Amino acid sequence: MKILVGMSGGVDSSVTAMLLKEQGHEVVGATMAIWGKGGVYAEIQKKINEIPRKKGTHGACFGPDEKEDIEQAKRIAEKIGIEFHVFDCAEQYEEIVLSNFKKEYLSGRTPNPCIWCNSLIKFNVLPNLAKQNGIDFDKFATGHYANIIQNENGRYLLKCGINRKKDQSYFLYRLTQEQLSNITLPLGNFTKEEIRDKARSYGLEVAEKPDSQDFYEGDYNELLQVSEKVGNIVDTDGKILGTHNGFWNYTIGQRKGLGIAASEPLYVLELRSETNEVVVGFKDKTMHNKLTAVKTNWIPFDKLETETKCFAKIRSTQIPTEATIYPNNDGSVSVVFEDMQKSIATGQSVVFYNDDLVLGGGIIDSVE
Repeated sequence: MKILVGMSGGVDSSVTAMLLKEQGHEVVGATMAIWGKGGVYAEIQKKINEIPRKKGTHGACFGPDEKEDIEQAKRIAEKIGIEFHVFDCAEQYEEIVLSNFKKEYLSGRTPNPCIWCNSLIKFNVLPNLAKQNGIDFDKFATGHYANIIQNENGRYLLKCGINRKKDQSYFLYRLTQEQLSNITLPLGNFTKEEIRDKARSYGLEVAEKPDSQDFYEGDYNELLQVSEKVGNIVDTDGKILGTHNGFWNYTIGQRKGLGIAASEPLYVLELRSETNEVVVGFKDKTMHNKLTAVKTNWIPFDKLETETKCFAKIRSTQIPTEATIYPNNDGSVSVVFEDMQKSIATGQSVVFYNDDLVLGGGIIDSVE
């Protein structure tokens, strides 16, 4: 089988390519360049190259070290002995991922750009560009820790990786049936340490490379193309407690860095874009058990028809907790958790599970 592997220059995708070649497949490496040559973010890339950072770190979508990561991916491909290509996805990345990120952040929401990047760029634009450039392949592979299976009805299902601490199914819940049918995820039944051990045994230079930590490591004012804008930090009654330089510098649930003395820790509860206010309160104000999610995507079925009990999580690192999903007529869903959840952020994703099977998910639109 001929398999195109999305290579980032990290240990996971590098071992993915090596494993597939070891299994006898014809492997081709492909890397996407997303900070690109032009567009409004080209100048940002020049600036973030100067950001001080620890050696060997990088953003989840390349970020400051994109050139270094691409060169590393190329070296790995040469060592493995596979064909390698770099595709410029900067224009699509800017139009699809960064524009959504900017719009959401400046409206007071907290988006998850990696989820949009996976479904719309990494598993869509990248393999399509490869085909447009004459590269024929049977499957597209990445180094994600998750599994894809096909049920008796021929439908493709997404399942968690066996190592729940590293499982990345949360980031893949928006994949379509067409995408899942064309994907293979070789690392789903491995732990991270097993993959590092394999990288060491293969003599790959990335064996000890740290995992990616952030979507973006630079100044959000530059990324969002905004200037500092002084506003008030207020409590839920509107009392002014302090000031800030732009609400977009804060996230829901944030506790540190508020610069406000109080009888107990304060948390960010809400970001008001219209008034440039950051609303804070004590821990009890961060707790909710109901939300509404929109832009839903379902994997085992086309549409959620009835009230469904499941496990759900509102952030990638959370242990799934019991919840009930209620479908609405407009395609959105209402979700009620058995237990109170801390700091549910609009713009983030809620993902639903039945044991290790991913049912689907949606974008959190409101919280009660």
